[in-house]
Amino acid sequence: MKIKASPNIQNQEDNQLERDLDLVKHDSQEHEIRLEKVKELEKLSINPWPENQEINSSIKEIKDEFEKNNIENKEYKIAGRLMSIRGHGKTIFADIQDNDRLQIYLKRDNLGEDQFNLFSKFIDLGDIVWIKGTSFRTKMGEITLDVKEFKLLSKCLQPLPEKFHGISDIEIKYRQRYLDLITSKETKERFIKRSKLIRSIRNFLDNDGYIEVETPMLHPIAGGANAKPFITHHNALNSDFYLRIAPELYLKRLVVGGFEKVYEINRNFRNEGISTRHNPEFTMIEFYTAYKDYHFAMEFTESILRYAAQEVSGTLELPFGNHIIDFSKPFEKISIKDAVKLHGNLTDNDLTQENIDKAISKYKVKLKNTNASKEEKIFALFEEVAEPKLIQPTFIIDFPIEVSPLSKRDAQNPEIASRFELFIAGMEISNGFNELNDPFDQAKRFEDQLKAHEGGDEEAHQFDADYILALEYGLPPTVGVGIGIDRLAMLLTNITSIKEIILFPTLKKLK
Repeated sequence: MKIKASPNIQNQEDNQLERDLDLVKHDSQEHEIRLEKVKELEKLSINPWPENQEINSSIKEIKDEFEKNNIENKEYKIAGRLMSIRGHGKTIFADIQDNDRLQIYLKRDNLGEDQFNLFSKFIDLGDIVWIKGTSFRTKMGEITLDVKEFKLLSKCLQPLPEKFHGISDIEIKYRQRYLDLITSKETKERFIKRSKLIRSIRNFLDNDGYIEVETPMLHPIAGGANAKPFITHHNALNSDFYLRIAPELYLKRLVVGGFEKVYEINRNFRNEGISTRHNPEFTMIEFYTAYKDYHFAMEFTESILRYAAQEVSGTLELPFGNHIIDFSKPFEKISIKDAVKLHGNLTDNDLTQENIDKAISKYKVKLKNTNASKEEKIFALFEEVAEPKLIQPTFIIDFPIEVSPLSKRDAQNPEIASRFELFIAGMEISNGFNELNDPFDQAKRFEDQLKAHEGGDEEAHQFDADYILALEYGLPPTVGVGIGIDRLAMLLTNITSIKEIILFPTLKKLK
């Protein structure tokens, strides 16, 4: 059955509307019943999707005011979605929901027979209604609105999921997130916490004098991090562009230009696998600080996370799976090599040039680059044997320079980078390093990355000549840090799948 256009769109192209609506899946008897109600409402000259009605309160405000002052018979105008309806002859109890939930009471003698019958016959679960009523407390002690007038604001044509405590089918949860939000208070609170997390980090940086900026999403050269990019084509310019892997190179151009404390919160895109901890598009914050180093950045990042945890969760000891993550203690610091030895039960001798391949074979590590150096192999071992065991907040330091193409060399040991990565609950949460500001060294690193790409590493960095030019104008000593918002939100909400903390995760297209 094709839905009839409502009066406010009746003069539009009906045939196109019907063709579009044919694309929507309608496979329930309940849907057919609700379509019939729409037709009957329109015969009564009642628009199922009318103009807005003014409200003067939210459900939370009603509850708070009633609990504080215990004033009965105060009139309110609210709107929300009906989540339950319980008829009892000449009376109806129902629950209405905005960001909270409230019981409403309809009595035929008070509402009038026409209005009462209209509600009884045409109003369904999921409908959005406007209510005018007065407050009172039932004999059971529940705050309730005695409805004096109502109006249908938006007819719900599809039946809501039966389980109001949440949706068990993860496909529905992710593809129809609106249903998850309607039926699960926990889901809505989780995303409110995510929003609060971003706001807390933004406030922390703003209060410290950082400037927020926006940089391009479309890059002429894939760069800013080692990852396989998404590619697209711009027709007017007849040029290929890449969805940004990271904003790093643009933010450092701004430091060259004089923004000495700068940050950006936005989406990054990486054409990689999907897992419980990876989504092809994700949210990062990157911030850059001139005249500071990675030792400062570790302390500063620790302060940001401690502040965010307290602001979002009200505590520094947070449950995550079977663990309690303690943000109150100083974060541990350990080198990559020591982490590999500790968690891989390996010795210095196992990590020599002569024996490293045995360790690689023992743990069945797959190398991205067939010409990998010993240091790159140690890094690959770290990812395999150590990362999953780093539960409490831990800074990993002493990265091989080969896996840090944008990082400055350590002044005492040029074979390693002045860099850290922060791991919590087996996940990389943050990455930071002293920014390479020597244009000759940077050009050489880009050339090495090109060789790695020729060796089969699809994630190797491209050569960015324009960025080299920017460095030739002088990048001051600078440290940069990136923090993964999605994974941090997982930690603060005790969620082990990244899809649960991204409103609309990337999913395979339905046929």
